Amino acid sequence: MKTTQILFIAIFSLIVSSCTSNKKSQSEQLYNTTWELEYISGPRIAFDGLYPEKKPQITFNKEHQKVEGNNSCNGYTADYTLNEDAISFGEPGPTTMMYCGEGESVFLNMMKKINNFNIDTDGKLNLRLDDVSVMKFHKIQQE
Repeated sequence: MKTTQILFIAIFSLIVSSCTSNKKSQSEQLYNTTWELEYISGPRIAFDGLYPEKKPQITFNKEHQKVEGNNSCNGYTADYTLNEDAISFGEPGPTTMMYCGEGESVFLNMMKKINNFNIDTDGKLNLRLDDVSVMKFHKIQQE
């Protein structure tokens, strides 16, 4: 009987501790990683048509509260604000001005709409507008 009670308490403690640390681990997973876009909602052009050469990437800089990366063609940086699972992005700073099709503007315009995020069970970053995942990224590099 005593062994059963100890086992029950141990399992219960493990469940409680794993549930309470989820939010922190979600935001901490954003850092030290380069994320590459694999899905974007909205455009009528196929994903590979928008980004035939290079897929957009994003890296979160925790110290400076900035994101940086490329939008498939040009580099960009922008401020971001993070509060648990709520996230928003500021206007992207100056970029190189090479034109590479519609993909760049689709990406940057969608970033302005994002208001929350999650990292799913497959380890993919979902940038969301309310309850709808509008951009999905996978890890390509971990520092």
